[in-house]
Amino acid sequence: MTPRDSAGIDQQLEATILGLLAARAATSTICPSDAARAVGGEHWRDLMEPARRAARRLVDAGEVVITQGGSVVDPATAKGPIRIRKAT
Repeated sequence: MTPRDSAGIDQQLEATILGLLAARAATSTICPSDAARAVGGEHWRDLMEPARRAARRLVDAGEVVITQGGSVVDPATAKGPIRIRKAT
């Protein structure tokens, strides 16, 4: 993947995260893997870290929050599985 391709994938992942969340109830969450699968198809595992980064950018933009165990966490310090929810 070239840097140019990377920027396109980043935008796709952000848009996909927002689209997946828009299709669900306001309190529902998604996993970064949902966006990675939607964008990457069979190669979704390669997009897991880019999907997590896309979620962190959306947190910075005030669009979403990242949760663990149902509680909002700081994406900079979150370790392990995370969920993404629309910001309220």
